[in-house]
Amino acid sequence: MGQKINPIGFRLGTTQGHHSLWFAQPKNYSEGLQEDQKIRNYIKNYVQKNMKTSSGVEGIARIEIQKRIDLIQIIIYMGFPKILIESRPRGIEELQMNLQKEFNSVNRKLNIAITRIEKPYGNPNILAEFIAGQLKNRVSFRKAMKKAIELTEQADTKGIQVQIAGRIDGKEIARVEWIREGRVPLQTIRAKIDYCSYTVRTIYGVLGIKIWIFIEGE
Repeated sequence: MGQKINPIGFRLGTTQGHHSLWFAQPKNYSEGLQEDQKIRNYIKNYVQKNMKTSSGVEGIARIEIQKRIDLIQIIIYMGFPKILIESRPRGIEELQMNLQKEFNSVNRKLNIAITRIEKPYGNPNILAEFIAGQLKNRVSFRKAMKKAIELTEQADTKGIQVQIAGRIDGKEIARVEWIREGRVPLQTIRAKIDYCSYTVRTIYGVLGIKIWIFIEGE
């Protein structure tokens, strides 16, 4: 059987970059890694609580963390930052204060910046959130997948593959359904492919969504 590898990890150093940039001694490495994970979870939870969206899309594409001796720089790439800023005008300062308290980084300054991404639906994370919202509202999975593909086509990508696994539509036997539009060359390292896997909790059980988007390249 074909062995699957995470498309982003496979392309690190060629077309994809790391989402965390810092240097640590081997004995402190695991602490730094866990800290990154905690920061990401904290920001996601905060945005989830404070964003009042109808579609249930938080719109965080990715969170990049850069650490120096005296500074932690966090860049949040969002599809719809306007909604967050409108619902909480002082939200970013509040988030910065809370994070500083949470990780009691007294000797390190914490800095948060929000960057808007041009085409939100060309990003797999935002698309997965959109599909998850549809599935929670009991829209049929095929309809949700087709709608997601239409949205990505507007963001002019070269190809997309969407896969949903689990108890689809509440059926007793779990299965995997997928749909592909355009080209998705997973074996070509020069091809820049964005990937995300997302878990949805529905009333029937847990569903897994995986999305591969072919952005550019050979």
